[in-house]
Amino acid sequence: MRPLILNEDELRARVPLDLAAIDVVENAFRQLAIGEVVMPPVLSMHLPAVNGEMDVKTAYVPGLPGFAVKISPGFFDNPARGLPSTSGLMVVLDSQTGRVRAVLLDNGYLTDIRTAAAGGVAARHLARADASRAAIFGAGLQARMQLAALRLVRPIRQAVIWARDPAKAQALAGRLTGPDCTVTATADAAEAAAGADIIVTTTPATQPILRADWLRPGQHVTAMGSDQPGKAELEPACLARGLYVADRLAQTRLMGELRAAPRLHDKDHPELGQIIAGQRPGRTSPEQITICDLTGTGVQDTAIATHALAASSKDDPHA
Repeated sequence: MRPLILNEDELRARVPLDLAAIDVVENAFRQLAIGEVVMPPVLSMHLPAVNGEMDVKTAYVPGLPGFAVKISPGFFDNPARGLPSTSGLMVVLDSQTGRVRAVLLDNGYLTDIRTAAAGGVAARHLARADASRAAIFGAGLQARMQLAALRLVRPIRQAVIWARDPAKAQALAGRLTGPDCTVTATADAAEAAAGADIIVTTTPATQPILRADWLRPGQHVTAMGSDQPGKAELEPACLARGLYVADRLAQTRLMGELRAAPRLHDKDHPELGQIIAGQRPGRTSPEQITICDLTGTGVQDTAIATHALAASSKDDPHA
């Protein structure tokens, strides 16, 4: 059988950011906690000479018909060239035979979906149920998508955007505001954090942009920008303010926010999948501060890739 080849437009039509995508990623984290998932360390290259990076991620998940190998480059000078900063593809192999089932030429779209969905999963399990105000740090694609994911799982009615470039924050706020959610921009990061129930950091920052003394009781923080050893969005002291949760602890020690807090490395932090599976407690009180460190895992890529193939099979029984 010839492998199925799907391009970005076809995948966009089949795989929206919706509750189904969030559920698929949530189940992937659950399987990581309770199943016999095989997930090797991330192959990661930092390319400072060209302001770029490249990751290869994969995971085998028992019960799924295939597993993905993802190649994900990020070249952050590309916007000045009129190109997106991320691209890439996923190859899906058959779980029984290892043969290539599909090549998904998504240009990073599926990564964007699974990353945003993971933010929704984190908020679903760690943010207060009544959380209605969000602060988004960053003004790029994930800033928009993370807010969209939050609105699927929590009653977000107000949001504020902070970015290093205030004009970009203002422009994004103008595009996102609507009758069901008022979105504004601010040039004051501390002000943005102070008024939020949920804070999401979405930047490639290499120095902290969120300070520990800005946090207040009851807040939830999702940090998803630190996925390389040279990155950091949170002041390390933030991690000691409340419950710290990793997507994969071995990974966050190397490339997540935990990397910059070595005194906390030996602590038995819970993983998001363990909380989803009921193996570890999540938020224990309305006043607790919770922090979820999302570095991106191969199990998410396999989950979203097989979700995309399932959606394609509905459209084409021969896919």
